[in-house]
Amino acid sequence: MKKILAALVVAAFVAPAARADDGAATTFQAKCAVCHGKDGKGQIPMGQKLGVKDLTATKLSAADVQKMIADGKGKMTGFKGKLSDAEIKGLAAYVKGGLK
Repeated sequence: MKKILAALVVAAFVAPAARADDGAATTFQAKCAVCHGKDGKGQIPMGQKLGVKDLTATKLSAADVQKMIADGKGKMTGFKGKLSDAEIKGLAAYVKGGLK
């Protein structure tokens, strides 16, 4: 009985994290991959044309990535008002996590 209870407690904490990651990955593919590529490296025609940076090699902090997603930078438009604060935070964590 204790093993089942322990497994349920672990599942309760792991499942929401997995769904959050899935949400960030889905949002990245829908909103970011058009310029940054599915892998975030920017080595696609649009990314090369715009001169986007390789997101997998960013040295920016998660807070800086979050601010850039919200406010935009250069040719990149911001997503504040288009994505929730939680979605923006999730995307920043997804980028900082190596897009995995």
